[in-house]
Amino acid sequence: MRHRSRGARGIHTGAMTRRATLVLLLLLTATGAAVIGLRNGYFAIPEQWNPWTPLRISESPNLLTRFKLARLNDEGNLCRDVLADTDMRFDLIADEQTGEQCGFRDAVRVRATPTEVGVAFALSCRAAVSLALWERHSVQPAALHHFGQPMRRFEHFGSYACRNVYGRPAATRSRHASAEAWDVAGFVLEDGTRIRLARDWQGSGPEAAFLRQVRDGACQFFDGVLSPDYNAAHHDHLHLDRGPFRMCR
Repeated sequence: MRHRSRGARGIHTGAMTRRATLVLLLLLTATGAAVIGLRNGYFAIPEQWNPWTPLRISESPNLLTRFKLARLNDEGNLCRDVLADTDMRFDLIADEQTGEQCGFRDAVRVRATPTEVGVAFALSCRAAVSLALWERHSVQPAALHHFGQPMRRFEHFGSYACRNVYGRPAATRSRHASAEAWDVAGFVLEDGTRIRLARDWQGSGPEAAFLRQVRDGACQFFDGVLSPDYNAAHHDHLHLDRGPFRMCR
């Protein structure tokens, strides 16, 4: 016969389904056992590849960095421990609601990173961790690559503001309204050279290349990264936020 009978096909399909179900159960069991083993220290792997060891700013980012960042979303104590292991100078801020859908929790006031920041600003702890990662693994390496010297100071437009997106009455609340966003206007190098987004983004020299590199680097650690390429409202700054949506423009 050229074709199997309908009954034979049904038996064959049923056997394949049972085998697939068995394989899936075995994989789930093995995965569960591995997770329990890692979390309880039954076997060891290098810390940077263990998803349950705390994030360390000094370690090179890898495939687990986003997962470890996500762990900080609802673990304030863990987040503060991560920040305490950096050279960032900050003060803890008491949770506060300052208006309708405005306020912050698990926030810090950043007085300095390893570099200067000018006026201190408020950020959620998790956004501050993203800032620390970005500066160490993107901004400083880019400054050394393009200019042969480190970055000395951030120039910024602030962070917390109880307002809607673009200040429009009918818009949703901005990430600034929960201290989850920071606007960076430029950078000052060790020798005093200023690099400004408003002036240098559209150029063709090392300044423009530097700005695009740090924009792309920010996308590894923040959720929303908006630059002059996004729209005219961002012609003079990088908007960096931790939020529910991923965007890199």
